[in-house]
Amino acid sequence: MTASGGGLVTGLALGFAAAFGGFGAFAIVLVLGALGLLVGAAVDGRLDLAALTGRARRARGGGL
Repeated sequence: MTASGGGLVTGLALGFAAAFGGFGAFAIVLVLGALGLLVGAAVDGRLDLAALTGRARRARGGGL
C-alpha cells in the first residue's frame, strides 16, 4: 500500500471513530494507529529501535 493509500485508510478510520464514537473513540483509534505505524516501520526496517533505546551506543562501546 502506498503512503497516500495508508493515509486515506487512516483518515477514514479516524473519521468513522469521531462520527460514531465521539472523542474518546477518536483518541483511542488515533493512539492505536500511531502505535501500529511505529510497529510497521520497525518491521519494515525503516525505524531503528536500537537507536531510540540507546543500545546502539552501548553495543559500540560508547557508554554513558
